[in-house]
Amino acid sequence: MNVILLEKMANLGEIGDTANVKSGFARNFLFPKGKAIPASKQNLADFEGRRAELMAAHDSNVAAAQKRQAVVADASLNMQVNASDEGKLFGSVGTQNIADALNAQCGSDIVKAEVLLPNGVIRELGSFEVVLDLGYSVTATINLAVQGLDAAAGVSADGSMIEEIEEAEAAEVAAKAEAEQAEEEKVETKED
Repeated sequence: MNVILLEKMANLGEIGDTANVKSGFARNFLFPKGKAIPASKQNLADFEGRRAELMAAHDSNVAAAQKRQAVVADASLNMQVNASDEGKLFGSVGTQNIADALNAQCGSDIVKAEVLLPNGVIRELGSFEVVLDLGYSVTATINLAVQGLDAAAGVSADGSMIEEIEEAEAAEVAAKAEAEQAEEEKVETKED
């Protein structure tokens, strides 16, 4: 099926180009999203009348994407995750994790579909360069360092986890408070 592109699309062409695409792709994606119209003499004449308007809209969209790029340009993320001694993660770091961390750090509005991980999710410790596709041929690169949690949580000198020690101390304090309250109640009942 021949279509006229209303937006620049990476593998199809520029605004105003005619592209031959599968009919399902055109009906289910291009037409509903307003990215293309069927190629006909009437539509081609209508497009020529709207060309300046579409080019102006494209230029404003590119400018908006470049502003978003400036917000996240050269950002560095440090993510602490559970990992084995060999450096393998218990789980993985995916596009949603990266988008959420980047939004929290930079105040950006990155969505997970814009985070590109060509080799799939990250399953090991290390440093990675992650590319963000912000649309309209605008990309940004961020540095991601994936580190093990033991550096963040802290391990005491004897190798036990500090969090476990703090939980045990909190339980002891709670038990002492309950014992003192029970003792006070016994004294009050004897006086009555």
